[in-house]
Amino acid sequence: MLKKEDLGSTHEDDYPQVSELDDVVHQRTRLGLLVVLRETQTADFSYLKARLKLTDGNLGQHIEILKHNGLVTTRKGFEGQRARTWVKITRAGEKALAFEIKTLRSLLDL
Repeated sequence: MLKKEDLGSTHEDDYPQVSELDDVVHQRTRLGLLVVLRETQTADFSYLKARLKLTDGNLGQHIEILKHNGLVTTRKGFEGQRARTWVKITRAGEKALAFEIKTLRSLLDL
């Protein structure tokens, strides 16, 4: 097992910290939402629900948290006779996701 002493004279501050992970982004469902939206830029509620295998209420709650934090926007409208909700990742959402991925990679490289 690797011990701290085996790493030489490095300082703990040289390593990425778990505390750098963003609780809003890091939560599994929200992380999944942001990843899907990074791929698609915009997706409707039904697509996200099916892709992430979530209930309406669960998905809606996580979208609201991301929206409240400025990481996604929503747009409601109609497609034919059906009401639709589209979710779009914001630039802040893209940056937050990129930082989260960078932090995770750094933590895994330890």
